[in-house]
Amino acid sequence: MQNTAAPTPTHCPYCALQCGMNLTPVEGGTVEVSERVDFPVNRGALCGKGRTAPAVLAPGARLTSPLVRSEEGVLVPAGWDEALDRIAGNLARTRARSGADALGVFGGGGLTNEKAYALGKFARVVLGTSQIDYNGRFCMSSAAAAGTKAFGLDRGLPFPLEDIPRTGCVILVGSNPAETMPPSLRYFTELRENGGTLIVVDPRRTRTAEQADLHLAPRPGTDLALALGMLHLIVAEGRVDEEYVEERTSGWEDARAAAMAHWPEYVERITGVSVPELREAVRLFCAPRAAMVLTARGPEQQAKGTDTVGAWINLCLATGRAGRPLSGYGCLTGQGNGQGGREHGQKADQLPGYRKLTDPAARRHVAGVWGVDPDSLPGPGRSAYELLDALGTDIRSLLVMGSNPVVSAPRAAHVEERLRSLDFLAVCDVVLSETAALADVVLPVTQWAEETGTTTNLEGRVLLRRRAITPPEGVRSDLEVLHELAGRLGVEKGFPTRPEEVFDELRRASAGGPADYSGIDYRRLAEENGVFWPCPAPTDEATEAANRHPGTPRLFLDRFATDDGRARFVPVTHRPSAEEPDDEYPVLLTTGRVVAQYQSGAQTRRVDELNAAAPGPFVELHPRLAARLGAAEGDPVAVVSRRGRAVAPARITPGIRPDTVFMPFHWPGEGRANTLTNPALDPTSRMPEFKVCAVRVEAVDAVEAVEAR
Repeated sequence: MQNTAAPTPTHCPYCALQCGMNLTPVEGGTVEVSERVDFPVNRGALCGKGRTAPAVLAPGARLTSPLVRSEEGVLVPAGWDEALDRIAGNLARTRARSGADALGVFGGGGLTNEKAYALGKFARVVLGTSQIDYNGRFCMSSAAAAGTKAFGLDRGLPFPLEDIPRTGCVILVGSNPAETMPPSLRYFTELRENGGTLIVVDPRRTRTAEQADLHLAPRPGTDLALALGMLHLIVAEGRVDEEYVEERTSGWEDARAAAMAHWPEYVERITGVSVPELREAVRLFCAPRAAMVLTARGPEQQAKGTDTVGAWINLCLATGRAGRPLSGYGCLTGQGNGQGGREHGQKADQLPGYRKLTDPAARRHVAGVWGVDPDSLPGPGRSAYELLDALGTDIRSLLVMGSNPVVSAPRAAHVEERLRSLDFLAVCDVVLSETAALADVVLPVTQWAEETGTTTNLEGRVLLRRRAITPPEGVRSDLEVLHELAGRLGVEKGFPTRPEEVFDELRRASAGGPADYSGIDYRRLAEENGVFWPCPAPTDEATEAANRHPGTPRLFLDRFATDDGRARFVPVTHRPSAEEPDDEYPVLLTTGRVVAQYQSGAQTRRVDELNAAAPGPFVELHPRLAARLGAAEGDPVAVVSRRGRAVAPARITPGIRPDTVFMPFHWPGEGRANTLTNPALDPTSRMPEFKVCAVRVEAVDAVEAVEAR
């Protein structure tokens, strides 16, 4: 029998493109995905993850009942009241015994804006703890810190994706959108079709790099030196836009002096990128009237990530390529709501509206919306890795919502050990992730197609996800969970369960802040296919329709968000990575994603089609390195760092540097890449150094290979 139900227009649950899709209910409690060509970001195109997203809605793939740990130490089904009572009771006992900061909260960049907002409020108002952060700290925090320093405001892209094909040149640094967000690749293809040029900076010859006009393959951890070397050449060759620098920036003299210490031959020795390649990159970037630099996790996930991004921003400022049409610096945000997730309070140092927790005026405003004393709000807490590292010592009980740090955190085996040392762990998730499997209580929560809420994509476009189907019996929303826990902990009001009511409060809390959503409502989002923030509310409600703010697709065209309206050059210099190769660990490891899996793989690893395309981890290595090991394609090899050991099949390719190996991080077990990664932190963003650490690679004997399988 043909289904005649009208499809529900909504958005994909995965990456920060937030591709539009239509959902139609089908038998079995799931949905069918179809194209939604009216949404401008993807124009109907979807990757395999988006097409197969409904598979995780099926009962066999997801949680449908709360689980509690029995006296025998196993997770068994339980009723909601029992599970919620156990969580509230343990949180209350920990607080009474050890104080509020013995309670930790760890959120996720996939939570809707409503959930992120409510979670931050819950931590600070109900629990009274400062110890809240989220996995988005592992994603865009270095770019956010550098953007704020330079421009006074962080929004992933300060322009819409539609501007990319119309610019003259794009430098894409440490990003592989062909695999991480495939529908976006069309923008770079159209750029070249329009006569523009694409420069890709990546130590691997990825599917994206294969489409570039110029591929620069620096040694991992040297992107900072590369940007400084290019800026040196821009100065030496007289390519600085002196008029722009004079009128719209400050701090140029110090930044120029820092760059001039990085002459091309010196940079070639550091990076492995030849001087002719450097000169060609500068020529291509400076030739057109407009150009962009876009960064992703490659340069950002370093212990010097903030400085590295700052160096690429300096390149844009020196050439007049920021705050002008079809030009600028942008960050390609990764997680589905990575942008909105860091704007509304689940980050350790922030309040809703991207306000600073240390700002007295911000505290007064948000406390007024919440109906609490500003002095009752705790100050900034630990960043994500520091919070995880403190588990079982300073932090005794933890609530996790929408994150899987057992797989995704750096030095993952240590993080798993810290999670096991807790007095109490509660996890809210849609599946039994590796982190949920360690919990004392697991709560099954609704998924993207079963709930309404907003997300903010990588362009700063606020979007409305719509509920298409009813969740299974036994499943509740995260908002219902927070409402129930707040009531059990003595806060009866302030935690509504209806998403639109939460969003209306978020709007008031964000009003006047850098990320001002006050002029956005659900009706507008439905009518306009999303609204770009900042979007303040009209001051005169009587003429609201006439005065409605249109949103801000393009930032900084008139002035930057600094006190004087000028962008800030920040002088930076190259420094080594936190861990350089030596005789014991002579090779560099870098990590990343593959097209068929997403983040920790907790959801995508439950989809048969995706597992068939990407069944497990691998170690990508150059033929010369493989020959030294005596390893053939598919042979198991071990990658060893100072923190652990991972074993996976060899994938041999000339498309990677001989001094570098690559591992994707989506899998647990023997091939868990983040067992190896270094938690050395950027001093500003507190970003761990995922993208570079020293390792050795070893052949694995036959007996161990069988055991690993």
